[in-house]
Amino acid sequence: MSSNFGENIKLSIFGESHGEAIGCVIDGLPHGVELDMDKIYLDMSRRAPGKDKTATPRLEKDIPHIISGVLNGVTTGAPLAMIIENTNTKSGDYGNLMTVPRPSHSDYPAYVKYEGKNDVRGGGHFSGRLTAPLVFAGAVAKQILEKKGITVGAHILKIGSVCDEGFDMLNVNKEMLESVSKKSFSVVSPRAEEQMRAEIEKARLNQDSVGGIVECAVTGLPVGVGANIFSTVESKLASILFAVPAVKGVEFGKGFEFGEMLGSQANDQYCIKDEKVAMLSNNNGGILGGMTTGAPVVVSVAFKPTPSISQKQKSVNLQTMKEEELVINGRHDPCIVPRAVPVVEGAVAFALLDMMI
Repeated sequence: MSSNFGENIKLSIFGESHGEAIGCVIDGLPHGVELDMDKIYLDMSRRAPGKDKTATPRLEKDIPHIISGVLNGVTTGAPLAMIIENTNTKSGDYGNLMTVPRPSHSDYPAYVKYEGKNDVRGGGHFSGRLTAPLVFAGAVAKQILEKKGITVGAHILKIGSVCDEGFDMLNVNKEMLESVSKKSFSVVSPRAEEQMRAEIEKARLNQDSVGGIVECAVTGLPVGVGANIFSTVESKLASILFAVPAVKGVEFGKGFEFGEMLGSQANDQYCIKDEKVAMLSNNNGGILGGMTTGAPVVVSVAFKPTPSISQKQKSVNLQTMKEEELVINGRHDPCIVPRAVPVVEGAVAFALLDMMI
């Protein structure tokens, strides 16, 4: 399994959902960075399960324990290693999945690839639980970016058919991003939160799940981060975002809407503002030719509904090679999107820092 990301700063994520612990190692961080642990704990708590009915009832505090690379709250330049203990597992709930794979999950291809030796408990190393170390790494990256005047923030743009107000792609600012990033249910409009919660509850009561979209923006980036061909900002961000379980779509700026537009509608024209080059629109999401333009970088990430639902589903028994009805036990999110917001923020922050360091 390949669980590494980065060229200048390297991130390695380890562990399984029901193993003793999960964690990460970050190699290449600059020395002398003073870490605000309260900010890290806030991001970890936003992702952590067990807080309300929109999430799995599996209660994990997700307190990161740093075991190297930090002394007196300051990075030393050595690899930063962190672990999070798994304290609330019910592995017996997954006994029937050893031979009967869940639809739309990693169970079947992993069973074939690893000849049945993969850990299916809670999804093992394929579990969304492995996003906790990614949030930690991203929280560290966000603090380093903040010192450069760069702010990363995200919100729930859509759950099912319910939409929040989208970011103003040209004028989204630091204050807006900081505001949504402090919320446990990150939306711009309080009315949207109420309707989204109702959508999630409807799916939960029907023993079902629902997907959605997270919109992320970055302000304060200088012009020219990134490069062309295989080193574009889009390719780097998409690479780490598609590493997040359940992500099935990534678009920048107007994204797929470009397919319905004319050039005269799509082009971001230039102007002079405060004696500097500026743009009249930001349809391209702050990226041209694979490089940042100075406008906010805006990326939207689509999450599929949680595959593990309580309704009976059709599957097969891999031992008998006969069709079989599957009932999935265990504790699962009726919607992973609210908890995915800090994951998207963390992934974007880490990839950008890797490109800029």
